[in-house]
Amino acid sequence: MTSSPPAVTTDRARRSRGDSRLGDSIFFNLSRGSGILLLVIMAAIAGFLAYRSAIAISKDQANFLTTFEWAPDAPKPVFGIAVLAFGTLVSALIAMVIAVPVAVGIALFISHYAPRRIAQPFAYLVDLLAAVPSIVYGLWGVLFLVPHMDGLTSWMDEYLGWTYIFDQTRTGVSPRNLFTVGILLAIMVLPIITAVTREVFRQVPRMHEEAALALGATRWEMIRTAVLPFGRPGIISASMLGLGRALGETIAVATVLSASNVLSLHILDPNGGTFAQNIAQKYLEAGDLGRDALMASGLVLFLITLLVNGAARLIIARRKEYSGANA
Repeated sequence: MTSSPPAVTTDRARRSRGDSRLGDSIFFNLSRGSGILLLVIMAAIAGFLAYRSAIAISKDQANFLTTFEWAPDAPKPVFGIAVLAFGTLVSALIAMVIAVPVAVGIALFISHYAPRRIAQPFAYLVDLLAAVPSIVYGLWGVLFLVPHMDGLTSWMDEYLGWTYIFDQTRTGVSPRNLFTVGILLAIMVLPIITAVTREVFRQVPRMHEEAALALGATRWEMIRTAVLPFGRPGIISASMLGLGRALGETIAVATVLSASNVLSLHILDPNGGTFAQNIAQKYLEAGDLGRDALMASGLVLFLITLLVNGAARLIIARRKEYSGANA
């Protein structure tokens, strides 16, 4: 069997390196172009919203940031985002307080506790929740969740009413409030946070876990010292993904929440509203100025989302062990 001449082998190697460099160059340029295109699209959206917002705010007869009322199409336009911002942030905060610990617990159960024959179907079931449309969650919330919230809200009013937040001042009304919305949003964001967190926990180096167990650590001590520190950036990222959906959820919130222009810290009372719910309910009936006002509220939601994601990046970058290099 004869071998190829050295000149032919060198020529083939040179062509192979050239093809590799060409492929790398094409991939690099496509990736960079995609990133630039994404930034251009975001800048275009922000510019459009800012332009329409400036038109609306210039005609507003009240303070856009502190006014409770929403009447942009009245003879004297008066509208503000105080109630909407409060409702959006409070409902999202309730959702995250409920969803994140539950999601981390489910992810740990699937990845480190449950046998494979149980973990796989359970993981599929959790992932399936992410495919349920928002309108289905909304119908389930208004037909099942809301009627069954009376007992819980009464119990919280009786035993936690001293906190003022859980003091229910309006009794005998349907519990279509921010607390119910927060529970519904927690169920909706749970599969997103669980799926990402579960995959992060599965990437923990096996040697780290075995080293902790070899030193005499229990399973929980191994998770606390090896798994959770490794997965902290992933948990934060998953939480931000869930928070993004909670902030922008529309149909489910519009179906469940009994919106009003009242801002109250009594989250068990049916009042308040969110940006997305307000846009969904009032866009079709709004006039020209009303639509510009809704776009102004959408710009605020856009900025809140950017700030939340920026804060998450700062949290991850604050300490060296949070960096993605360790994940």
